[in-house]
Amino acid sequence: MRNAFSDGALTRGAAAEAARARRANWLPAAATEARVFGEPAEGDPEAGSGRSRATAMEDQREALRKIITTLAVKNEETQTFIYSLKQMLLNVEANSAKVQEDLEAEFQSLTSVLEELKESMLMKIKQDRASRTYELQNQLAACTRALESSEELLETANQTLQAADSEDFPQAAKQIKDGVTMAPAFRLSLKAKVSDNMSHLMVDFAQERQMLQTLKFLPVPSAPIIDLAESLVADNCVTLVWRLPDEDSKIDHYVLEYRKTNFEGPPRLKEDHPWMVVEGLRHTEHTLTGLKFDMKYMNFRVKACNKAVAGEFSEPVTLETPAFMFRLDGSTSHQNLRVEDLFVEWDAMGGKVQDIKAREKEGKGRTASPVNSPARGTPSPKRMSSGRGGRDRFTAESYTVLGDTLIDGGEHYWEVHFEPDSKAFGLGVAYRSLGRFEQLGKTAASWCLHANNWLQASFTAKHANKIKVLDSPVPDCLGVHCDFHQGLLSFYNARTKQLLHTFKAKFTQPLLPAFTGVTNNRFSQLQCLPPGLPS
Repeated sequence: MRNAFSDGALTRGAAAEAARARRANWLPAAATEARVFGEPAEGDPEAGSGRSRATAMEDQREALRKIITTLAVKNEETQTFIYSLKQMLLNVEANSAKVQEDLEAEFQSLTSVLEELKESMLMKIKQDRASRTYELQNQLAACTRALESSEELLETANQTLQAADSEDFPQAAKQIKDGVTMAPAFRLSLKAKVSDNMSHLMVDFAQERQMLQTLKFLPVPSAPIIDLAESLVADNCVTLVWRLPDEDSKIDHYVLEYRKTNFEGPPRLKEDHPWMVVEGLRHTEHTLTGLKFDMKYMNFRVKACNKAVAGEFSEPVTLETPAFMFRLDGSTSHQNLRVEDLFVEWDAMGGKVQDIKAREKEGKGRTASPVNSPARGTPSPKRMSSGRGGRDRFTAESYTVLGDTLIDGGEHYWEVHFEPDSKAFGLGVAYRSLGRFEQLGKTAASWCLHANNWLQASFTAKHANKIKVLDSPVPDCLGVHCDFHQGLLSFYNARTKQLLHTFKAKFTQPLLPAFTGVTNNRFSQLQCLPPGLPS
């Protein structure tokens, strides 16, 4: 209290002195006020050092705040880790109890099997002993009776022989002779019916004991090896074959994973498509069916699992799935064809103005190209960026629509499904320069198969206005295989893989898939690989 009082007195004294100095113009007011409140006056050397101290204090406060934040984060991380450790301790207890229970159950199962085998084998020994005992006892009883009968007969014979001089001797001798002939001792076999050897029921479990001594915890399965030579990609299916590097009878099942990609070579860590999983496979071969090959490649990997743990994945492999992908270009279609990306059907009202306006109002104008369709995949570099334009739309009796992807090399395959009530339709390829009035197959710029299910059914191959009648029923699904460089265009029954017809030509321009049809015709494209290109 004394120091505080003294400090206050000095301050008041200093204030009074400052007031007198101001009146005498001896000290500037600002400096005086600063000193009154215990701060260095402006221009005073202590002012700069004061600001430096303030900056240093603020830096220290900021550093301390950072330390507090760091400590708070570290404390939270430590608390989370402590919780994780506690949870792991609980998991260790629970998992240990589970595996111990499983182990006891397995050994109990082994013990039960051994007990059952022991009882079964003991029963076999008891049954064999009882059977042999029964046979030997019966044979012993029979022999005993025969011996007694034989001894009686022997005694009678001796007595008769001693009375050989009697008148009854001949008769007695004859009776003894007959008795000997019928004696049981002469009808008995003196060989035991069964053996007393029980060696066939001896056991030696040395090998089994050695096997039991090798019992151990389940090992982690080895990573399988995918056999590319035996694997197959065809007909919208992928058959994958794999094997284990070492024989392992403990494998319970396999897990297969696959995903689509546009990149060749080893799988990348990040892909747009996730891994798809197929679990519970019991064999080292599996076929994925109903796939849509809308990307260039697929990645595959397999892992083996036993009852306890899964092994590492196999080395991933990449298989090529070069399906021909395209859409129907609505901007090329005849006005009486309704085009919806992968479908086309006859539309009798398509050319009427009110129908066109109604479609435009609904946002479903047929003139729109499917390029902007949300169902489209990644555009191909060969895919046309725009249609032929309204004035180039097929018209008159050319009820045609073209695909939107050019074929200028390589081999390509696609399939087309037709509705059962289709009356007339055709499919094939054409140059992009095919005239708007020209019908498919009637010019040198197009090749097609044409089916007519009207009053007189026909199935023909057409090119340059030349027709060849095909001796085959019209299938509901046709496959088209185009080998551009070889100049081959082949058509197949996609169901049976039967070759229907092959055009041989020298293609001088890029080709486009082409379709034509009238009345109740609706067909869809299915992308897939050629199924082994049947001949």
